[in-house]
Amino acid sequence: MVEIKRVFRHPLYKKVVHLSKRVKAHDEIGCQIGDEVQIVESRPLSREKRWVVESVVKREVRTADAGVEAVSSADVDKSTLTGVEEKPEVATESGEQA
Repeated sequence: MVEIKRVFRHPLYKKVVHLSKRVKAHDEIGCQIGDEVQIVESRPLSREKRWVVESVVKREVRTADAGVEAVSSADVDKSTLTGVEEKPEVATESGEQA
């Protein structure tokens, strides 16, 4: 499940509007909860799956004391991900894809 968040200012009332949309995306990369990913549209893969995870923009590393640290994909190596439980088909996407 990927959540697409969009934040913009209303053209007339000038208030900040927060919109979010959840879509199901096929994940072969092995994303975790909290990762920011880039998704692309694809052919229908199942009844509700129409998107595929293309790449991980930013990984979220969870430590044992429940602390959360965001790491960009350029800084990620295998040593930082040791002890992290992998949860396939779960990711969070920032507002880049609309």
